[in-house]
Amino acid sequence: MRSGARAAVVGGVFAVLIGTAGCGGGSAASGSKDTGGADEKPAAEQVRTGPPSAAEVKATAGDFLAAWAAGDTAKAAGLTDDTEGATAALASFRRDAHVARLALKAGRGTGASVPFTVNAQISYAGQRAPLAYSSALEVVREEVSGRPVVKWRPSVVHPKLGPGDALKTGPAEAPPIKALDRNGKELRAADHPALKSVLAGLRERYGKKAGGKAGVETWVARAKGKGGKARPDETLKVLSKGTPGTLKTTLDAGLQTVAEQAVNKRAKASVVAVKPSTGEILAIANSPANGFNAALQGSYAPGSTMKVISSALLIDKGLARYGKPHPCPKYFSYGGWKFQNDKKFEIKGGTFEQSFARSCNTAFISQAPKLSDDALTKEAREVFGIGLNWQAGVPTFDGAVPVQKDAPKAASLIGQGGVRMNPLNMASVAATARTGVFRQPYLVSPSLDGRTLAKAPRSLKPATSKQLRDLMRLTAMSGTAAQAMAGVPGDIGAKTGSAEVDGQEKPNGWFTAYRGDLAAAAVVPAGGHGGDSAGPIVAQVLRAG
Repeated sequence: MRSGARAAVVGGVFAVLIGTAGCGGGSAASGSKDTGGADEKPAAEQVRTGPPSAAEVKATAGDFLAAWAAGDTAKAAGLTDDTEGATAALASFRRDAHVARLALKAGRGTGASVPFTVNAQISYAGQRAPLAYSSALEVVREEVSGRPVVKWRPSVVHPKLGPGDALKTGPAEAPPIKALDRNGKELRAADHPALKSVLAGLRERYGKKAGGKAGVETWVARAKGKGGKARPDETLKVLSKGTPGTLKTTLDAGLQTVAEQAVNKRAKASVVAVKPSTGEILAIANSPANGFNAALQGSYAPGSTMKVISSALLIDKGLARYGKPHPCPKYFSYGGWKFQNDKKFEIKGGTFEQSFARSCNTAFISQAPKLSDDALTKEAREVFGIGLNWQAGVPTFDGAVPVQKDAPKAASLIGQGGVRMNPLNMASVAATARTGVFRQPYLVSPSLDGRTLAKAPRSLKPATSKQLRDLMRLTAMSGTAAQAMAGVPGDIGAKTGSAEVDGQEKPNGWFTAYRGDLAAAAVVPAGGHGGDSAGPIVAQVLRAG
């Protein structure tokens, strides 16, 4: 097809515009060959190998887009490396999204990748609306046949589609909502970009309960996996507006703004603030705002912030006590691993609070031989509520402290090994340390839908609770958290953390802290030391609370 040419189906319903700029020159290999004389047997056709040529990329992309636009699903799917998957997705695109017209135009490609624009017209129950977006495809060589084909991915149909997702048009599965903060102020994604996925999740779960009426929309219907959807559905186009219902949340609009400003100083960061006396979630923010909601659903090794839980365990077991001597050697070996402190420091003749405030790893690792394999798991679950299937009102990952033995058991005491947390979990840990009682964090009152909030079987022992507060206060005043917490007034406590991750030059930076009846935690992936990276984020939130 020549540059700028238009291929159309009878009636002009579907059309494709194939731009060739950057897609490569020359013609596709024909595959024919001279067989010689009539008495000679044809030589076996050689299967082509190696990356597709520019001409093959251009021709394959053009043929695929032309067939897709023309509504020839079988032909388009046959030009991919997954005929079955492509057939289902392309058929669903027209059927479920109610696409009446479609025009596709290739852009300037790079190598085997060809970007293209999609201009569709949606038609449903007499209502019409345009849907325009950009996508891309990649041409690869099929190993068996050697022919160039489109590498099939759901994102070819739409960049927001993942495995099992689909585009749909029709009455929205949930009415829109008007989300309010705790003081009655409306929370809009336009004002709080970090809440976009949270608001979508609230709509999906509470739209009908909030009393709204659904409109007609085109949306990305997310696939359901184990435990439900990892992400909420996403509206792409509104054909007719519904009537929103009103939903009150526990968020604080002012604190939410501060939290977003704090994380936006980093390319990637997450923070959560909760109210220790109730468990109410006051702020949730991620950078980038439109990415995965790591604040609530992330799963990271928490590093030394885990020492809050580990300290409670050691104090409960009589293995450590504020004001008592406690070893902090340069190294300690256990289970075949040799552990060390940051920059190999040691505290000669030190106390437990000094080890906590300076975040001495070996002070905790050295106690591993005295602990049962499930001791830390029980403390985390039974006292701090980790892994108790939280019912926050939106999807959350509730932390994990698996039973481990030998070296991984020791590593768990310093927030490595198999331990996984996110800012919501660690904000809750700080809140529990502050009050002595686990109160499950939540975003929507359980009275709205009769949810039962998770409850920990045990509270912190009064003596343990006091020592934890003293440890965290010392750390905030003169330990590794002091620089970040400088100027934060009132009753404060904090703990820093750094978690080593394979393949990262810098560790993930962690910080969890409280000020009065406000607790917050943040993570900065590959941010380095938590006091320097995550600390300023948490401190900014605490100052505003």
